[in-house]
Amino acid sequence: MSTLPAFGAAFARLSRLAQLNLVALAAGIVALSARLWPEWQGNPDLSHGFFMPVVFAILLWESRGNGPARFVRASRAAGIAVTLLLAGALLSLVTAGLYAAAVDWSHALVSLTLTLSLVLFLSAALLVYAADDVRLFPFNWTVVVAIGLWLLVAPIPPGTYTRLTLSLQLWVSENVLHALHLFGIPAVRHGNIIELANTTVGVEEACSGVRSLISCVFAGWFFSATLVRRPFSRVLIILLAAPLALGMNFLRSLTLTLLSNQGVDISGQWHDLTGFAVLGVTAAVLGGIAVLMEHGSRPRPAKPGETYGTKSAPWYPPALASGLAIAVGLIIFFVRNTHPSVRQDQPVPELLALMPAAAPGWEVKTSDLYQFSGTLQTNYLAQRRYTRGPANDATDITLYVAYWRAGQAPVSLVASHTPDACLPGSGWATLPTPEPRMKLSLGNRPIPDAEYRLFQSGEYPQYVWFWHLYDGRPIRYQDPYSPAELLRIAWRYGFRHDGDQMFVRLSSNRPWSQIGQEPLVAELLGRLKPFGL
Repeated sequence: MSTLPAFGAAFARLSRLAQLNLVALAAGIVALSARLWPEWQGNPDLSHGFFMPVVFAILLWESRGNGPARFVRASRAAGIAVTLLLAGALLSLVTAGLYAAAVDWSHALVSLTLTLSLVLFLSAALLVYAADDVRLFPFNWTVVVAIGLWLLVAPIPPGTYTRLTLSLQLWVSENVLHALHLFGIPAVRHGNIIELANTTVGVEEACSGVRSLISCVFAGWFFSATLVRRPFSRVLIILLAAPLALGMNFLRSLTLTLLSNQGVDISGQWHDLTGFAVLGVTAAVLGGIAVLMEHGSRPRPAKPGETYGTKSAPWYPPALASGLAIAVGLIIFFVRNTHPSVRQDQPVPELLALMPAAAPGWEVKTSDLYQFSGTLQTNYLAQRRYTRGPANDATDITLYVAYWRAGQAPVSLVASHTPDACLPGSGWATLPTPEPRMKLSLGNRPIPDAEYRLFQSGEYPQYVWFWHLYDGRPIRYQDPYSPAELLRIAWRYGFRHDGDQMFVRLSSNRPWSQIGQEPLVAELLGRLKPFGL
């Protein structure tokens, strides 16, 4: 049993300032939960976040009732740790504000850095309230996990998420293909697409395993703080979480592929049922392993008065209060200075009107893209392909435009669905280019620098130029996933929010040197000039 006094008694003997600090931290937790709620609601990969406030409270309560009751002494090391944690929390908050200024409050990096700021504030508070003369909370593994788990319910930065998802998609599809061949089932793979004799199966983002991976890692850390007490068992449970999640998701993908090969429609009930089953079974298996490892072990009893020292430094509560006060001031500053967009009431453009339905000498084909509306969170999608010349040596030019009203979708979502993320998963190989950006011009009219990529499928090349327009001007970054570049945008373009967004992609099987002077290209990009090009 723990040697801590009852929570009510420990709270009552705190100074008024220390009590106010706790109230402020609780308010911060509530505010962050409200901020992350749309992420938990709209992103299935983070649906476990709904449980986080309850899990946090359970772990805090568990930390006071079980396990060793270690406390922190007033020392130079502890003072430096408190100072660094508070400084890191404020720096993270400033960074979140700058990201919001650069690419809207809805960006994943804003949510992540806000969460990091709270975690650092809570860590500093732990050193304050785990002092021997305070004893509100102990300094043990359970309370550390309670604080750290907040990072696992925040959205992953878009670049990391895209690379992780694509890697898992290709890994799953490749290993499913090997398994099919072992079963004697003929199949070939193109990116994340598996072609069977009578059907085609695609390993989409939702099937990549990111959802089960994050949820299982979350469960692993939670079980390490509640079901096991020995350090070896804790480490093993945490290390088992990710491989177990990936293995179970592979079995799910293989099962769905085998069902599809037998003519079963896996797009509806089977897809969802197996997805929920994987999450439930994986968590149950991990929990069962934790219980078995702990079976028969005896928890190390707490030593009365076990401590590293005697008293906390008197400046800890004022330092924590000062940090929290500065944090409130920073939040007010950034919120008040991210002014509304002047284009907030901009009418939705008629996207197909931006692309000529006929062009002399060109064959025009309009694509139906509404199957991608759910993934992209918009119905405003248009694409036309222009072809000229003989079939064996035709010139192809394709213009794709997607539009989002102000506040319709996070900037990070738009930035994550670039050709870098989408084409490799469809069987296109990325080829190196001298520079990722290209200076373009249409006659005497310069246009914003384009992101430039080169892909190839078989012997067929695809030159791609694209722009992400936010609030009527291009987001000019070298790397759409680079946090450093996003901070540079904030300093350069100032504060704003709630802008509309447009994504423009021009692609061709010919380089710019061959199509740049085409009247068709001039007309296509000319019609986009009012929107930021």
